[in-house]
Amino acid sequence: MSKPINTVIFDLGNVLIGWDPRRLYRQLIDDEERMEWFLREVCNHEWNEQQDAGRPWHEGTAMLRERFPEHAELIDAYHLRWKETLVGPIEGSVALLAELKERGVRVLALTNWSQETFPIARQLFPFLGWFEGIVVSGEERLVKPDPRIYRCLLERYAVDPATALYIDDSARNVEAAEALGMHGHWFRDPAGLRERLMGLGLL
Repeated sequence: MSKPINTVIFDLGNVLIGWDPRRLYRQLIDDEERMEWFLREVCNHEWNEQQDAGRPWHEGTAMLRERFPEHAELIDAYHLRWKETLVGPIEGSVALLAELKERGVRVLALTNWSQETFPIARQLFPFLGWFEGIVVSGEERLVKPDPRIYRCLLERYAVDPATALYIDDSARNVEAAEALGMHGHWFRDPAGLRERLMGLGLL
């Protein structure tokens, strides 16, 4: 017989908090095609992920400035104006988090996020204080989908994976959680998440 789910583990970026560097770079680059090139070839996902894995921002930006000196100001803006990459809370998801808390469901978070910028998010989004605990990749120097960061959360908070639902907007991160015995939900929108939570009897 399967165990009842009593713990919900949230990813944060684009599940509870909208994040998109285009929000900043549309202000800085007036040509959409050139902006997309910059975010694909210069300040790209792989580069940003290294800050999520614990690399200091000053190292990451210095490395790119050396390679692309003509874009030095745009590169620095990624860190110096990072707050402007935040779109804001995803209200439907925040409402679900509140409902889970009210029902006494244990809520935790596991996020790929730089340890230098995460304190800004904590100040901006009071609902981050609702979690029993948050594991931040930049602090652990591990990023999802590395199974070690999931194990870090499971061990630190004594979570039985069979009783946990893991939610993420990245399919590969959900698959990594499922491989460790957790239930998974690939997040597309709050309506789909509500349906899943109701189906599991959590709401």
